[in-house]
Amino acid sequence: MNSHPVDPVLVDVARAARRVVVFSGAGMSAESGVPTFRDAQTGLWAQFDPTELATPEAWDRDSGLVWAWYQWRTGLVRRVQPHAGHRAVADWASRTQLSVVTQNVDDLHERAGSDVVAHLHGSLFSPRCSRCGAAHPTDGGVDTEPTGPLAPPSCESCGGAVRPGVVWFGEALPEDAWTRAVAAVETCDLMVVVGTSAVVHPAAELPILAARTGATVVEINPEATDLSRHISHTWRTTAATGLPALVDAIGGDR
Repeated sequence: MNSHPVDPVLVDVARAARRVVVFSGAGMSAESGVPTFRDAQTGLWAQFDPTELATPEAWDRDSGLVWAWYQWRTGLVRRVQPHAGHRAVADWASRTQLSVVTQNVDDLHERAGSDVVAHLHGSLFSPRCSRCGAAHPTDGGVDTEPTGPLAPPSCESCGGAVRPGVVWFGEALPEDAWTRAVAAVETCDLMVVVGTSAVVHPAAELPILAARTGATVVEINPEATDLSRHISHTWRTTAATGLPALVDAIGGDR
């Protein structure tokens, strides 16, 4: 039993909810030890601005360098584990209709047992051909930090270079993922926004959409964000602490 106190009002709201969306961001993954976008800049990568490695232009300029950086990031993710917050979401989903929408490109929700409705910014574990878009099997990244470029694999369908399966700066979100996310948000009665500053658009528009369509929106974040003033409830705690406490609190009477 989790002893972290939960606002009784929040418990009542969560207990009554029949369609829940959990919307997660980088703060949730960071608690598992996943380096944030900029924190993954060590060794060779310290000389690069990450925004210069995560663009179509960077890929066109030096695909081997970009592939090496993402292989390093993929390996970092593979070596960490889901935390109690990830597991609590999966537990909650076993009791009620719950959809996970995430801005994170890792697979921690899935490894904790959740089905993810939408990876809005793609996934490190879904590489695809840069030419024809065909999916390519992931090899799980590399264990040691590359000291230079790594040649991307070739597409099994057309021979094109395989690229990371993430959304780069300047690219649109995957249309199918965005459609699934909007559908889940428009029909939910509770949205829990956890570990995100909600400043990256268009993903940041989803909590506002939920509020406009009548859902209760709860923010779990240790710090105030731009979203805080627009929503129903804010809880200044972290994902790994708050989510297990909330799920424990609502669990007995469902």
